[in-house]
Amino acid sequence: MGFRFGLRVVAVFEAAKGLIVFAAGLGLFHLVHRDVGEAAEHLVRLLHLDVDKKYPRFFIEAAARIDDSHLRMLACLALLYSAVRLVEGYGLWRDRRWAEWFGAVSGAVYLPLEIYKLWEGVTWLHAAILIVNCIVVFYLTQLLVRREVPLAATAAPPASPAGS
Repeated sequence: MGFRFGLRVVAVFEAAKGLIVFAAGLGLFHLVHRDVGEAAEHLVRLLHLDVDKKYPRFFIEAAARIDDSHLRMLACLALLYSAVRLVEGYGLWRDRRWAEWFGAVSGAVYLPLEIYKLWEGVTWLHAAILIVNCIVVFYLTQLLVRREVPLAATAAPPASPAGS
């Protein structure tokens, strides 16, 4: 029961990431033929950030330079990423071994980037992302290892020499 609950928590987590990115992808499609810089500034203000600070200003200026073809490409990439996370969530919910492998490997791929982000500057957000990702990768790896042990334990014992 315990491993199944943990697997379901990870499945919901992955599916939630997929749904959030899906919504973001649809939002990007919605911005085609619109003033993206103005939308970015509205978002910054909505989040109660100072539009004159370095990072919000950088975000607004970068958004203003994005054209419709790049918006479409980013939206398609977001939808593709979303589909991958939703399929992974489904596989984990259904207790599929391939999903455990996929989740462990895809989570581990992000670890060096997350460590690098912490090296640049420790923030609570970066630390939390790294910790959660480490927990998920460790948990899925432990499930995979535990599934291998019963296979080895059920193998026939080696034949004993004659006369023993």
